[in-house]
Formats: sequence, structure tokens, C-alpha cells
Amino acid sequence: MGDMPSALPIGDPAPSDGSLPASALTGLGDRPFGVYVHVPFCATRCGYCDFNTYTAGELGTSASPASWLEGLRQELDLAASVLGDPPAVDTVFVGGGTPSLLGASGLGQVLDAVRSSFGLAPGAEVTTESNPESTSPEFFSAIRDAGYTRVSLGMQSAARHVLAVLDRVHTPGRPVAAAREARAAGFEHVNLDLIYGTPGETVADLRASLDAVHSAGVDHVSAYALIVEEGTALARRVRRGELPMPDDDVLADKYELIDSAMAAQGLTWYEVSNWAASADAACRHNLLYWQGADWWGAGPGAHSHVGGVRWWNVKHPAKYAELLATGTSPAAGREILSDDDRRVERVLLELRLATGLPLDVLDPAAQTEAKTAAADGLLDPTALDQGRCVLTDRGRLLADAVVRRLT
Repeated sequence: MGDMPSALPIGDPAPSDGSLPASALTGLGDRPFGVYVHVPFCATRCGYCDFNTYTAGELGTSASPASWLEGLRQELDLAASVLGDPPAVDTVFVGGGTPSLLGASGLGQVLDAVRSSFGLAPGAEVTTESNPESTSPEFFSAIRDAGYTRVSLGMQSAARHVLAVLDRVHTPGRPVAAAREARAAGFEHVNLDLIYGTPGETVADLRASLDAVHSAGVDHVSAYALIVEEGTALARRVRRGELPMPDDDVLADKYELIDSAMAAQGLTWYEVSNWAASADAACRHNLLYWQGADWWGAGPGAHSHVGGVRWWNVKHPAKYAELLATGTSPAAGREILSDDDRRVERVLLELRLATGLPLDVLDPAAQTEAKTAAADGLLDPTALDQGRCVLTDRGRLLADAVVRRLT
């Protein structure tokens, strides 16, 4: 959930001072509050990625980590001013891009900026994504000392030829070694990201990846089916017939294999694409998204949500820094969600959770549809009798279709 897509939605103009309607600030602090920091820098561009990221060659001299960091400090100060009496931050998630390219010192400065503008709540969860190739034992020790409590490592696959299709540059064994280094540095919570369904990935390849995850001893795994996004190098290769489009039936079979392997490793699903060893191991920041709480997204292209108002920043790091240097909000647009918008979003997001969605969120027609979905084996009938819509194992495979039925 941390990565920012490259395409921005169409919305209404955002105020140049970043101000929010009074209704958005009502109850601020009663709900969990998080900060997402988007680091837009990558060493290379992966062929499947459509996130808002830039290589050094693409940026040239127009922007740098230093100018981005100064803009970040200014945006966080602006956020604190806009929110008036800002709540202490419950979760911080530094994503990208490749945050580990900032080095331990740069990541320490990012967290210092959040502390300076907001302060951290006791027991705050502080996560950074990291590319395994830009980490080391010293890196993990330093960011642990800086206050980070959780690390998410991009593994994607243990098969060299699968990584090559994805244009991933790390060596297959490095993510497992990095996970062990993070744990040795004192990180109790370490996540490995997997991508399944890459063209050319066999069942044996996926089993090897799952075995590697098991050997790493992590307490959290995220596994996402490959999506061929328009405008990416991967989409162009598929369009030219060089690679096949991922097959839905194959993806479903691989998801079931992943779920079975996670259960065998003592990890339980708590969101359709996420498994954790315990409730404490679940990513609290991502739960904040799925449960419709409040967060300020800082950085180029970052998205925010506070009290039913959503907005998003300009994409390019140079424009982002330029606006903030003049005291202007970097927001490119925003939308104020209607009650119906918020209801639909609750169905879309909460239904993906193992805890499910309260039945009374649905209108009468959708409640009837929920009963039909339970009869079809997509929702748990026992949970439904208790007033909650909870996906069955089969329902997880068809989650998007169930959402459409209930909205």
C-alpha cells in the first residue's frame, strides 16, 4: 500500500495554502494517524513498475535527495500548521522508490523531520522499504538506532530468470541474507514482498521462493499477483507478443499455494495479500489505510486522507520542491468524499480484511446480495449471521467480484 502510482486522479483544485474544511478536522486524533513519506528515487527502473519514481539520469540536475529532503521538511511543517493541533503519529511508512538509497543517515533525517513536526506516539510503528542490494548489517543497525521498528524488503522471487523478466537487479539470495541481517540488528518485524505470476515463473520457481521466505524467518509476507500496467516496459513486451499475459486461473492456483505455504510457516492471512505471524506482526500503517483512518502523505505524488478529504501532490520532485520553497502547498488536486463514496470505499477495503466488513454498512439490496454470496460460498455464513461479511477461501480468490456485488 505504500507505493505511489505514477498517474494522478482527476479532482478539484486544491487550496494553495493546503487548508482543509473544518469537517475534515472534526475528530482528528480520535482515529489513528499516520505519515507516509514517498522517496521518489531509484537506481534503475523495473520493467513492471508504474510508481512515481525517477532514476538519477531521468532527473539530471533538476532535483536531488537534498532538495527533496528540504521540501519534505517544509511539507511536514505545513501539515502540522494545517492540522492545527496535530496528533502524535501512530505509524510512519517510508516508501518509494527505494528509500534505502538515502542511506541510514538520510532515513534518520526523514524520521527526525516527522518527529520535529508531529512527534511520535508511544510505541509508534516506523517502517521503511529497502532494496536488499542497498542494505548491510551496518545499515540495519543504524536505522534501528534512529528509531525504525520495521523493515520491508523487496524480494519478488528467488528465481534468477524471474527477476530478469521483472528487471530486478538484486541477486536471488540477497533478500534472505538482508532479512537475517535486519533481525540480527534487533528488528522484530521484517517483511518480504513477493510477486507471483511473472511470465516464465513455474510452480517449482514459486515453491523455491516460498522455501527461501521460510528460511529467512520473517514474521510478515506480502504477496501480490503481477499486474501488467499500461505504459510500462513490461506492457510493451506483452503487447509485442514477447511475453504472455498472466493467466487468471494460474494466478489463482499460485495464490492457493502461497496461502498453504504461509499457514505451514505459522503465518495467517489478515488481508487478502498479507500474512503475519501474530496480530503484533501485522502492518499497522497499512491497516490504517484499509480501515479508513487518517494519514498525511508527504513527497512527490503522495496521496493523503484526513476526515473524508483526499488529496495528492504534484509528481515531479523538482516541481514539488519549487512549490514548497515559495510556501505553497504541493497538492495537485483533491476530492471531498460523499457519504456514498465513503461507504463504497469501506466495502472495497474492509472486505479484504480477515475481520471483514460490518453487514450494516451495506444498504438493504446489498445485504440481500451478501446472503446470496454466502450461499455461493464466497462469504462465511456463520460470520454473516453474526453481522459481518467475511470472505471465505474461495471468496478471497474472487474478492474483486464480491466487492462489485456488494456495491
